[in-house]
Amino acid sequence: MKKLILASGSPRRKMLMEWAEFSFDVLVSDADESFDPEESPTNIAMSIAEKKILAVLDLKQVDLSNSIIVAADTIVVLEGEIIGKPVDRADALGILKRLSGKKHQVITAVCVQDDQKKLVFHDTTHVRFHALSEEQIIHYVDKYQPYDKAGAYAIQEWIGVIGIQSIEGDFYNVMGLPVSRLVHTLKESFL
Repeated sequence: MKKLILASGSPRRKMLMEWAEFSFDVLVSDADESFDPEESPTNIAMSIAEKKILAVLDLKQVDLSNSIIVAADTIVVLEGEIIGKPVDRADALGILKRLSGKKHQVITAVCVQDDQKKLVFHDTTHVRFHALSEEQIIHYVDKYQPYDKAGAYAIQEWIGVIGIQSIEGDFYNVMGLPVSRLVHTLKESFL
């Protein structure tokens, strides 16, 4: 059986892979996450997921003949604009104020590759926040420091428990990996 490699430093993706009871190794490299803002958000996420695979392959530590690499990229889109990871506290507060009371999309693209093929897919989940008070936003940012998260929040943390009004789609996609779809893709096409 081929060795499964997760090309991600995300603790949430690692946790989801563990919950799916996969045996895997983690291999992380610095991928170029720049993108053409004229591209669609879906194409951007898929392109970055593919770049993450290429960056791991550039490390020359993977033999694709006996490995399957999984990489993913998650982006948040509000009213057609990509909302990235906050650069600092003020940015995180501003992002959450913009998301408050509104519906946004979370798009996670996944790239799976071995020596025979490469598959890229994406999943979109629609998330609506309740109107959040300034106190709630400040509390969340100061306590949870969501600086490594697209959209400045993690749905599985306090803000998701008290702030999410509704979601349409895969909850785990919002955490960073549509793990059920990945399981089926791996079983049907790679394992």
